[in-house]
Amino acid sequence: MTVEAKITPAEAWNRLREGNVRFVGGTSAHPNQDANRRASLVQDQHPWAVIFGCSDSRLAAEIIFDVGLGDVFVVRTAGHVIDDAVLGTLEYSISMLNVPLILVLGHDSCGAVTASVESFNSGEMPNGFVRDLVERILPSVITAHRDGTTDVNGNVVEHVKQTTERMVDSSKIIADAVDEGRTAVIGVTYRLAEGRAELVSGFGNVE
Repeated sequence: MTVEAKITPAEAWNRLREGNVRFVGGTSAHPNQDANRRASLVQDQHPWAVIFGCSDSRLAAEIIFDVGLGDVFVVRTAGHVIDDAVLGTLEYSISMLNVPLILVLGHDSCGAVTASVESFNSGEMPNGFVRDLVERILPSVITAHRDGTTDVNGNVVEHVKQTTERMVDSSKIIADAVDEGRTAVIGVTYRLAEGRAELVSGFGNVE
C-alpha cells in the first residue's frame, strides 16, 4: 500500500477542497497527468478518494478538483442515482482499494432532478428507463417539498443529502468503514457558474 492510500478522510477532503479552490481561481496545477505518472500506474492503483457524481458533461470530476491519473476513483450516473451496480462499485473501492473518502457530487440545474420535480408537480412519469431514474430521485423531492423547498437547486441539495444517507444505510461495508473511522461519506453540491464545490452533508470525520 502506498502512502497515498493511508491518508485520513479529512486529508482526502482537504486535497479535493484545495484543488477546487485552484480551479475556481483559474490556477489549476493539473497534477499527475504526465507520461511518468501514466507509467507508474500500469501495475496497480491507489486512489485516495471516490467521487460518485452526476453524469452531466459540465461536472468533470478530475477537472473541477484539479487531480490527475490514479488520484480518484470515479463513478457517475444521471442524478447520482444509486443502484446495485453502483453500491458494488463503491464497496469495491472501500474493501479492495482502501479509499478513505466517498464524495457524492450533485450540481445545480440538474436535469434528472428537474425531471423528478416536474413529475412530482404534474403527477406524470416519463417513458422508458428515465422513469427508473425519476422513481429513485422522487423520495428526495418529496422530502424537500415536505420541508417547503420547491426550487430545483434546493431539491438537488436534498437529493445529495439523501444519497449519502442511503449509501450508508444500504451498505454494511460502507457503514462499517465509516463507524471504524477508515472512511467518510460526504455530500457536495457544485455551482456551475462559479465552479465552487460546497459541503452539505456527511458521515464520518472530515475536519
